[in-house]
Amino acid sequence: MTFQNTREFARQLDEKDVLAKYRSEFIFPKVNGKQVIYFTGNSLGLQPKRTKAYVDEIMNDWGNLAVEGHFYADKPWWDYHERFAAPLSTVVGAKPSEVTVMNTLTVNLHLLMVTFYRPTAKKYKIICEEKAFPSDQYMFQSQVHFHGLDPKDTIVEIKRREGEHNIRLEDVLAKINEVGDELALVLIGGVNYYTGQVFDMKTITEAGHKYGAYVGWDLAHAAGNIKLQLHDWNVDFAAWCSYKYMNSGPGNASGCFIHEMHHNDTSLPRFAGWWGHNKERRFKMEPQFDPVRGADGWQISNLPVLSLAPYLASVEMFAEVGMDKLIEKRDLLTAYLEFVLQEVDKEVDSEFEVITPSDPTQRACQLSVFLHGEGRALFDYLMKNGVITDWREPNVIRLAPVPFYCSFEDMYEFGQILREGILNKSK
Repeated sequence: MTFQNTREFARQLDEKDVLAKYRSEFIFPKVNGKQVIYFTGNSLGLQPKRTKAYVDEIMNDWGNLAVEGHFYADKPWWDYHERFAAPLSTVVGAKPSEVTVMNTLTVNLHLLMVTFYRPTAKKYKIICEEKAFPSDQYMFQSQVHFHGLDPKDTIVEIKRREGEHNIRLEDVLAKINEVGDELALVLIGGVNYYTGQVFDMKTITEAGHKYGAYVGWDLAHAAGNIKLQLHDWNVDFAAWCSYKYMNSGPGNASGCFIHEMHHNDTSLPRFAGWWGHNKERRFKMEPQFDPVRGADGWQISNLPVLSLAPYLASVEMFAEVGMDKLIEKRDLLTAYLEFVLQEVDKEVDSEFEVITPSDPTQRACQLSVFLHGEGRALFDYLMKNGVITDWREPNVIRLAPVPFYCSFEDMYEFGQILREGILNKSK
């Protein structure tokens, strides 16, 4: 497609957009009385309008039924989480028995490492990416200390080559081969939070398994954003937050994947709780833990249904649309945003460097852009003029054009505001 940097062209794309109607399903903040251009769905997704009804339903059941809501609410609370199995399994490419919802992301990664990080004297090393999200770095360090090991000897980071912004697949595979039989776990972010790089999860998982290591993925920036086939890729485990691309609300519940190959392995340790116990016998209060056969067997506590309600509202929207349509629009929207940036770049003295891979198979719903020649003042200008974006030192903005609620006209309008912000800085 030949793009044009005009409002008319952008509106033509919006008219052809089969997902355009979903924009009206979300609540947008306003700046100066005008609806914002929202680029931070990679941090916190907008609130779906239908969310309130899902939360109100539970509040009403709590008021009218009290404890009986566990069994007699329209959506009984004791099995509320089971409503996620079918739609979430489609989002992440899993079997329904392989997914569950519980806790929050880093909590779940810690719990999954109880099962899948079992270091021995000869097999103890963890491979992760350089500059992973800080929470993951802290998690690795604390897990290694918990096992009495030294992070310097145990945690192996895959580094970017000098002068490059992204990690090469061949370097990941080379590092796995280098660590070899000492490798216990590979755990990488499926989409790097800073650059937006998408990793080849299938190939990396296969490489880790050749050395008998477990392979897991932090899918915080991947779930609801990219095409996942966790079951077919034989991923051992994964976890993701729900409040970015899946629009469940701030700090909300996490999703988990545990491959069915592990469901009946009673030798695997886990931290147990009564909500992971055999559902049919849970209320018999038996002293011996008998886990549910499936990802639900990793649950620990009675689930916070008030947190799950917004997530369920969003998950059902994903079921209506399907990942294929979202990805189709995502790719066109991201490509148009990149085009707009290139056009603005021709008109200003500053230079924009997109550090997200240009290969469509290695990127998704994010462009991370170095604003060479610009500083924090430009970010402040954007925010004051209704562009909600994300600033990372030294001078990177992360732009996430989420297909559920961003429009092509948003991309054009952003370009105009960006151009004005740069040209007017000296006035």
